Amino acid sequence: MDKQLNTEEMESVLGENVKKLRLQKNLDRETLAKQAGVSVTAIKNLESGKGAAIKTLLRVVRCLGREDWLAGLAPIASINPLHMVKNKPIRQRASGRRLNIHGNDQK
Repeated sequence: MDKQLNTEEMESVLGENVKKLRLQKNLDRETLAKQAGVSVTAIKNLESGKGAAIKTLLRVVRCLGREDWLAGLAPIASINPLHMVKNKPIRQRASGRRLNIHGNDQK
């Protein structure tokens, strides 16, 4: 049975994966930070699972050539739910005022 990871665990796993990929590409933190346009501290925070801005994550992942990691975050919808709603008929005129049982106008 697979255990569901909490947010902190997910950040940690993601950071470990980023670090492994950076080392596989033989990049030090300073080089990756410069290429991604972020600070070295941002890279350290990302790799250690201490949190990072979405922009930092996107820039680093792109520099490492792993945009495919992001595909699952925002998949392209094949069916637009709005197209599934039945179209209501277009009103031809406004409804008139109705009288209630006491003969007064009803709003």
